[in-house]
Amino acid sequence: MTTDDNLPGPLRWAIRLLRIEAVGVGAVAAYLLYADLTATAVDLTSALIVTAFAVAGAVVLWLLGTALARRRPAARAPVIVLQFMLFPVGYFMTMAGLAWLGLPLIVLGATVCFLLVSPATTRALGVR
Repeated sequence: MTTDDNLPGPLRWAIRLLRIEAVGVGAVAAYLLYADLTATAVDLTSALIVTAFAVAGAVVLWLLGTALARRRPAARAPVIVLQFMLFPVGYFMTMAGLAWLGLPLIVLGATVCFLLVSPATTRALGVR
């Protein structure tokens, strides 16, 4: 994951969770690609755009985790914005009867945000 053993615990956990998110979004992208290739009737252009969006999301999450592992303070704000996006997604999933998935997404987003604004992470990234 990272070769820097001097990272504080909260930052290490934030990086781990980001990479787990990246793998999860990558799995969704793989499923979408499979669905694109095996569908009998589909608007292929729209399907591929949605799949590309999922792939891009996975790549961005992974790269932001890597940037945080390298102690790049500029990576913190985009990560927090992406985590905030989990709140409405989780909320609407919960309201639609998918609380088993929506509530963990909300908790995940809140946890990563908390870890990224913790004093140890702030000091490690050199943010004032």
